[in-house]
Amino acid sequence: VQLQASGGGLVQAGGSLRLSCAASGRTFSTFGMGWFRQAPGQEREFVAAINWSGSTKYADSVKGRFTISRDNAKNTVYLQMNSLKPEDTAVYYCAADGQMLRPVYTTTGYFSYWGQGTQVTVSS
Repeated sequence: VQLQASGGGLVQAGGSLRLSCAASGRTFSTFGMGWFRQAPGQEREFVAAINWSGSTKYADSVKGRFTISRDNAKNTVYLQMNSLKPEDTAVYYCAADGQMLRPVYTTTGYFSYWGQGTQVTVSS
């Protein structure tokens, strides 16, 4: 499984970005996907996840501002980020669940495949 994340960049506080993660190598529609982020000197943290049926979960820090979605026809998962804050600055990673047809998970241990990360920088 290969994951290719894109869409990061530099944006002012209050702005928006949309991250994309294209997956290849298996039946995309049957696996959950997630977004995590890691700021310098900090642990990688959960941001949002969506499972095979479309159920979603979000970190409290992004609820109401970020939206995760998937397009199974394009084998792509998206993270729409609105009302960005400087504390959202991090490298964002997409990840794929290691098993098919599971509930939504929020911890890294359930995700077996990781993309290369894309930098998001929010200036104040």
